[in-house]
Amino acid sequence: MRHTALTTLMVFIALLGASPAFAGALDGLTLKGLSGAPVATDATAGKVVLFVNVASRCGFTPQYDGLQALYESFRDDGLVIIGVPCNQFGGQEPGTAEEIQTFCRANYGVSFPLLEKQDVNGADRSPLYTRLIGSPVGEDKPIRWNFEKFLVGRDGEVVARFSSRVTPDDPALRKAIAEALAAKP
Repeated sequence: MRHTALTTLMVFIALLGASPAFAGALDGLTLKGLSGAPVATDATAGKVVLFVNVASRCGFTPQYDGLQALYESFRDDGLVIIGVPCNQFGGQEPGTAEEIQTFCRANYGVSFPLLEKQDVNGADRSPLYTRLIGSPVGEDKPIRWNFEKFLVGRDGEVVARFSSRVTPDDPALRKAIAEALAAKP
């Protein structure tokens, strides 16, 4: 029986245990939640994902409200927002995992997933941010501040990057999300 190249690739991905949703720039990464436990692959499989490096003591912290509203507006369509706490910018995320979780839920009603705290720049940059920044969209440019955003399509490819100043209700961000949600993997 002849196999096409695509069939062979899909078998190879299945044998490796990789999620087809991240069979692109994020293939093979294990995302760990704030508790340190791996995030289930079905939480992101086939979804559009907005990664945001977040901090609790930043001038942009009120964006949590908008991120939660964005998540509630589009989650049934396949959007997942994932917050990535980072303490590299002015020490604005000094808390423990429990403190971060409590702060986000109590002050902003955050129900979207938060990953473990990680570095987004420098020698200790996390594998996630190494891939996001190393993508063609990331252009190998370091993160400038808290609340930068990377949009990843259903196919796992990074499709857009937005600065901290782009708020969750910005029409350009919402348009990019809608287009990514409409695209077929």
